[in-house]
Amino acid sequence: MLIKIGRESFFFSGLHSIMMNRRVLFLAAPILAVSPVAAATQPEQPEMPPGTTPLAGDIDEILARKSLVVAMPGFQSLPFFGGSNDRSQGIDADTSQQLADALGVQLVLDRSPSTFDGAVALIQQGRADIVVAKLSRTLNRARNISYSHPYARLSHALIINRVRFAVLSNGRQPEEVVRSFDGELGVIAGSSFEYYARANFTKAKVRTFLAWQELVAAVRDGRVDAAYRDDLEIKRLLHEDPSLSIVARSVTLTDLTDTIAIGVRRGSPHLLEFINLFLELSGRDKPMTADELVDRYLHKA
Repeated sequence: MLIKIGRESFFFSGLHSIMMNRRVLFLAAPILAVSPVAAATQPEQPEMPPGTTPLAGDIDEILARKSLVVAMPGFQSLPFFGGSNDRSQGIDADTSQQLADALGVQLVLDRSPSTFDGAVALIQQGRADIVVAKLSRTLNRARNISYSHPYARLSHALIINRVRFAVLSNGRQPEEVVRSFDGELGVIAGSSFEYYARANFTKAKVRTFLAWQELVAAVRDGRVDAAYRDDLEIKRLLHEDPSLSIVARSVTLTDLTDTIAIGVRRGSPHLLEFINLFLELSGRDKPMTADELVDRYLHKA
């Protein structure tokens, strides 16, 4: 394993075979690598609320009812989605409207979910056609929904409290501490990173938070050792609040990717084919990276 720290290179041997051929790069924001994602326990299938009538059929039914129902959480996750129920903003809000326009139907946004898994539940229950909401592709979700081709590809990342990290290190090298992380790791409840945390950091004490802002505050105050999310969110966080770098350091896991796609109700192959063609013809079939998203949206904000 080749590990680059600044301008120096070191070779490590004797690691478990699953860690071989991993590259770790430490810069101003250190970059490390850990083992691949393992399958996490699948949540129970959500039940339909009493009195709810599920949507039926594939693209023909959408055209017949003249509406495309899109599930999107009610919280903010710009540049992907944000704004209010009446005036949604972001890449995913624009994509949803353009898909509805391409189908020649009305867009109906359901922003009632409070989590990403809650948005997925709506299409599992037949209460929405698709999820367009910075939705991570995971094997667990793929058991119950279909995915479009990815339109964004992000890396996993951590934001770590410097003081708490020094205590955890106890003289060990930073990359070793991250690989065998056994501190308190915060994640957003109902997000893909709740599952990733339990799969990738098996020694960590995983704590869930309802909102990203609450989790960041916990890292700043030292109530948790680190927060786990994608590198776009970490870059955006440090872009919006540079003072955070005084008390925290960022770490990007270069070989763990978070691919973002549109979630489609199972049993809708024609709709899935239409969405993939839409992504291709609109030039979105090449997944955007965190750096591209930062340059395109955050630096202009």
